[in-house]
Amino acid sequence: MPEPFAVKDCALISIGTGERAQNLRELRDRLQTIDPGSIFHHFWGCLMHTSFDEPEFQNDFAGWAWHGLRDRPLAERLALVDPSGFPETEDLRRELIEIIEERLEETELVPWAKANQQFSFIRSQIVVFDTSLRIENPRMLSESLHRMSVGSIFYHFIDARRRPTYGRDDFSAWLAGFGDGYTRLVEALSSVDPYFATLTELRRELETLMSGLCDKGHCDAELA
Repeated sequence: MPEPFAVKDCALISIGTGERAQNLRELRDRLQTIDPGSIFHHFWGCLMHTSFDEPEFQNDFAGWAWHGLRDRPLAERLALVDPSGFPETEDLRRELIEIIEERLEETELVPWAKANQQFSFIRSQIVVFDTSLRIENPRMLSESLHRMSVGSIFYHFIDARRRPTYGRDDFSAWLAGFGDGYTRLVEALSSVDPYFATLTELRRELETLMSGLCDKGHCDAELA
């Protein structure tokens, strides 16, 4: 039987890297060497913001392509990039660079932003808090999701994927410890794409998924 699940909360502290880009070529060049944590921040850190200024362009690269460079075709291509499909940040880096290089080949003039609209590369420092909430079994997890903060959802379902075991959220890793009876639930959780939703929407989706499966008897194995 696994140890009780310790629910954590988190906050992201934004830290400047000192790296900036004023045009599309500079953005490509900085992306080649920027810290992987900065790429993570500019995709996933947006979810921890109170609200989105431009939901259509959810990641910061796409938002800057539109608001800074006024390049809608590029913004739309970058907005379609789903970081969930790239287990390694380096793969995501290469995808971004490839999209930018294709756009550079299409345009005669390199898109520039105004002096006050440079892209500033930021990285995040995550600060983790123990909520003191302990979950004893899968059914209790299902019943507790609605009480978790969006910071807890971010930490356990998104940030967990870049920690060992890589690519797996904390909920799935814990449920797997209860044996084969939870395979269906673990598979259902792994199929959830957390990117194109707010954290509040993601929490609701996880709650609906888990409560639905528990109602069908998939959270009762630990009681047998």
